[in-house]
Amino acid sequence: MAIGQTRPEEAYELLQQGYRYIDVRTEPEFTNGHPATAVNIPVVVPDPMTGQMVVNADFLAVVATHFDKAAKLILGCQSGMRSQRAAALLAQAGYTDVLNMQGGFGGARDPSGRSIVSGWAECGLPVCQDCEADSSYAGLRAAVK
Repeated sequence: MAIGQTRPEEAYELLQQGYRYIDVRTEPEFTNGHPATAVNIPVVVPDPMTGQMVVNADFLAVVATHFDKAAKLILGCQSGMRSQRAAALLAQAGYTDVLNMQGGFGGARDPSGRSIVSGWAECGLPVCQDCEADSSYAGLRAAVK
C-alpha cells in the first residue's frame, strides 16, 4: 500500500480537520520542540545493550492503545524518513488513513545541506516544548495494557 504524503502547511490544515499528529522522533527530540498538538511515540529507540537505534518493539502496541485503525493520522519525524518507515508499519498493521509528513519537524536537506523540503518549525507553525503527560511517550506507554 502506498503511503500518502503531505507537507507541513497542509498537515497543519489537516490537523484543524480532525487528523492527529504522531511524532515518531526520540523522546529528547520531542521534548526539544514539536508540533503543538503532537503525541510522541518513537519508532526507533536506543538498544540498551549496544546503544544502536532499533525498531521500538512497543511502537504498534502504544499506537493501538490510543488510536483505532480508522483514525486519521499524520506521522512526522525530523526530516520525513523515520516517519515514512513508521507509516509503512502502521499501514501493514491495518491502519487505513496514514500520511507521512515530508520535511518533518526540522526539514529535509540534500547532501550539501540545502533545504529540499521545509520542516514544521521552518514554516513558522505552532511549536510546543512542554511535554504534557498525555502527549509524552512515557505517559502514552504507561496506558498500554
